[in-house]
Amino acid sequence: MSQIRRAHLSLLGTTLIFGLHYTVAKALISGQLTPMQVIFMRLLGGMILFWLVQRLFVPEKVERKDLFKLALCGILGFALNQGLFYEGLNLTTPVDASIIHVLNPILVLIFATILIGERITLTKAAGILLGASGALILILFGKKLSFSGSSATGNLLVFLNMIFYALYLVMIKPLVGKYHTTTILKWVSFFAFLFILPFSIKPALAIPFSSLSLNTWLGMAFVILLATFVAYFLINFALQRVSPSVVSYYTYLQPVIASVSSVSLGTGTITGIKVLAALLIFSGVFVVTWQRKRPGVSEEVAEG
Repeated sequence: MSQIRRAHLSLLGTTLIFGLHYTVAKALISGQLTPMQVIFMRLLGGMILFWLVQRLFVPEKVERKDLFKLALCGILGFALNQGLFYEGLNLTTPVDASIIHVLNPILVLIFATILIGERITLTKAAGILLGASGALILILFGKKLSFSGSSATGNLLVFLNMIFYALYLVMIKPLVGKYHTTTILKWVSFFAFLFILPFSIKPALAIPFSSLSLNTWLGMAFVILLATFVAYFLINFALQRVSPSVVSYYTYLQPVIASVSSVSLGTGTITGIKVLAALLIFSGVFVVTWQRKRPGVSEEVAEG
């Protein structure tokens, strides 16, 4: 199997995790934990896992000049991204959050063009528009995005979360070609935890560990092990092989996964609108990731 195909399989795995994460995170912050308590446990758990794996299997050092870049990526992609997501989701709904995240690939493409010189091709732009139309049809059919009360504040926080995540995907790209994924995530998670610690230490000390239910522990295990450790590892692995805009495009598949899971659980049905939306999204995936290979150009270069 080629490295490019492995990258896309990694992104599919990440999309599945993030598609389920909306529901798991909402259950946690609506139950026994506050958003800041969840983010404290997530960043602490993720940092410990990344440090252990890197120390045991990839004893790689980074250049001093790159520490500032890693710190900035940690603040943007872990601390601000995740913190704003939980605080926003606490005030809004998973549906509203997923609607706002549809804009992510467009922002990534803009940031990538400005910061790292990624070219906006007609093919890529057409694919992003196809996917956006499918995702919006799937999410907005019969739904309404709220701009009133606490929902408006929550939606604003989720929008900011999405901007910081888009910046992270673009800014981390040059580093993933220089260092091993575990080395990058070790430092990124470390700087993120240091940044969030002053804001989260007081709520963390108030966590009622002895009275947390089994479902809460299982939810946190999902957030730390899958939504943090596995998902970010797969994202960085994919970024070594494809462009940030291709990575961000998989955001469009999250509402498809949510719909499939609801049908599987008997809480949703298959409709013509959902089939049309899925076809548009998967057509967009094909258009964005397909590149005509020129003679003498490797698959990695053609896709990148």
